[in-house]
Amino acid sequence: MADRRYTKTHEWVAVDGKHATIGITDFAQSQLGDVVFLELPSTGRKLAARESFGVVESVKAASDLYSPVAGRITAVNEKLAAKPELINSDPYGEGWILKLDLDGDLPPDLLDEAAYKKVAEESSH
Repeated sequence: MADRRYTKTHEWVAVDGKHATIGITDFAQSQLGDVVFLELPSTGRKLAARESFGVVESVKAASDLYSPVAGRITAVNEKLAAKPELINSDPYGEGWILKLDLDGDLPPDLLDEAAYKKVAEESSH
């Protein structure tokens, strides 16, 4: 998890060169409960950093999803349409949400793992 960066809205981004993979954190999925549906964007869509790109719905709530970085969507995890519970069982692996080609640098407000853990701890109180 140390190679990822996090947002205060509980999304993660893993960067490999100019490519990024985005998902929600383990903390976020545990707060949501059982994920039952995701509304996901189309490939080719251009996102700004912090722009809403979809919705995750659980038995407890629905939450907007926000892109941690700017870029053009190159892939959406199609497995999530049939198996949204992958978000719960493997949020950092099979439960990834989308991939994009980065546009510019990473925003300076992204958190490292230690800083994100503090945010998650504060959110759980």
